[in-house]
Amino acid sequence: MLAITGVNVVLKDHLIYDGYALIDGGYILDYGRMEYAQLPAGVKRLDGGGLYLGPGLIDIHTHAGGGKLFFADPEAAAEAHLCQGTTTVLPALYFNLNGSQMLEAAQAFRHARQKPLSRNIRGIYMEGPYLNPGYGCEAAGNQWSGDVLREDYLPLIEGVKDLARVWCIAPEREGIEGFVRDVKAALPDVMLSIAHSAATPEEVERFIPQGLKLATHHTNATGTLDKYPECRGVCVDEAVNNNPEIYAELICDRMGIHVDPYMLRLVRRIKGRERLILITDAFVADGPIPEGYSGANDILFDRAGEIAGTKLTLNAACRNMMQHTGCGICDAFAYASRNPAKLLGLHGYGCIERGNAADLVLVDDRMNVRHVILEGQICL
Repeated sequence: MLAITGVNVVLKDHLIYDGYALIDGGYILDYGRMEYAQLPAGVKRLDGGGLYLGPGLIDIHTHAGGGKLFFADPEAAAEAHLCQGTTTVLPALYFNLNGSQMLEAAQAFRHARQKPLSRNIRGIYMEGPYLNPGYGCEAAGNQWSGDVLREDYLPLIEGVKDLARVWCIAPEREGIEGFVRDVKAALPDVMLSIAHSAATPEEVERFIPQGLKLATHHTNATGTLDKYPECRGVCVDEAVNNNPEIYAELICDRMGIHVDPYMLRLVRRIKGRERLILITDAFVADGPIPEGYSGANDILFDRAGEIAGTKLTLNAACRNMMQHTGCGICDAFAYASRNPAKLLGLHGYGCIERGNAADLVLVDDRMNVRHVILEGQICL
């Protein structure tokens, strides 16, 4: 049994100052104000020293951690995220991997999640295979730009069906309807996400009844607004903003490169606090920083000069979101823990409640991580 004392407890819509939490058997037994605490004699204590105690962060979309790609070194990548407060992570498999490589990566994830500091791996984010080959970093390395063929994708579906929690699609790809039918037949609970797409709003909405509930890195690598020279058109982003059932992922870097701070505030106003999810989209790329991006030291570029993900950790993304939008710490934890847990159906995660899993993080007011608790055990 563990008592975390002297903390400000972050709940879904308010704070408990001078609070505590009591953990037993990997679950939250109790929490509240210290003055009302009835702690068992001899209980192990962790003095929070006035830090904020929140639910462990949940990064549903990342390719790397600590400069290591997940498919190459899943244990090191997962541990790097864990040390920054991410107690649940979904490594992403990208269209630059062929089918065999994706299956090998999935097997590596299964092995890694058995290790103490990488058991935060709790599924896979399938960023591919069938996205629009004209969008995204390393587009020239797309292994899946040809026809959508069952003989190509059925072994992949079968090989990841125990792990895949999110599956990305570009609705405009010819033959994508059959692919989606086969994915949903094998994985009825998987979340569909629109990604790297030039689909029309009508094409996007066609897949909502089939489980499209997410927009991958909203406003990045999506569509075109050109319609007539004098008129602004509509694309994927407008479809996401207009449909309240779709969650919007946001990459929130320090300088507001991926998503302009004004756009962050606009999307927050449109989608509300219940439909925003912060992600890192961390990657490894060695392209030079293009002219005009000096100081953008938490994002990456490929050799073609395209933005290629980030070097973010999720706690830093929370800090950036607070800076760019003025949101409070309860909102930041909603965007980086409660909302992703709701999307994925991770019952008992994402918020501090009695009986929930004791995946917790202690941070200061700028989201710097001081302690991490995974399944009731202090990891940091």
